[in-house]
Amino acid sequence: MIYLELFWVFFITNILGYGGGPATIPLIEREVVTSFGWLTETQFMETLAAGNALPGPIATKMAGYIGFQMGGVFGAIVALLGTVVPSIVMMVLLMGILLKYKDSPQVKKLSLYVRPTIAVLLGVIVVQNTSASFTNIGLIHLVILAAGALLGLEKFKIHPTIIIAAALIYGAFLL
Repeated sequence: MIYLELFWVFFITNILGYGGGPATIPLIEREVVTSFGWLTETQFMETLAAGNALPGPIATKMAGYIGFQMGGVFGAIVALLGTVVPSIVMMVLLMGILLKYKDSPQVKKLSLYVRPTIAVLLGVIVVQNTSASFTNIGLIHLVILAAGALLGLEKFKIHPTIIIAAALIYGAFLL
């Protein structure tokens, strides 16, 4: 039964999560933490942080990890399939239609309406991560990490991978 649930959770969240991996994170969190109780909120945030530190799509990394935690190697495979099957099916079925109508005003308008929804979902992630970080590491460390990341990215134009690695090192030694 766990394999069916793993597939279903990641299948549904990736069908509904228009906008890619980051847009699906709040949906995955709701299912994994609230609905099924597979992870606590702290465990989910740690999984998200680890997934962001690694290269590749975030949704597949999280699906693989959560699937492995719940059902071993087969659970990871099932969760990964649940993550990628919606995209594969939609690409195969809708590619012809999309190519035919890609310049249509209705399609452009639809994309315009979806963008605010994606922005709200990403904003929810930021608020949840900030409040969880405040609770877990305290205000001083949160401000140091956030200010350091902002300065590194915006002022000094440091690559995000280096910022993530620096934050991991900071956390390993000071937290």
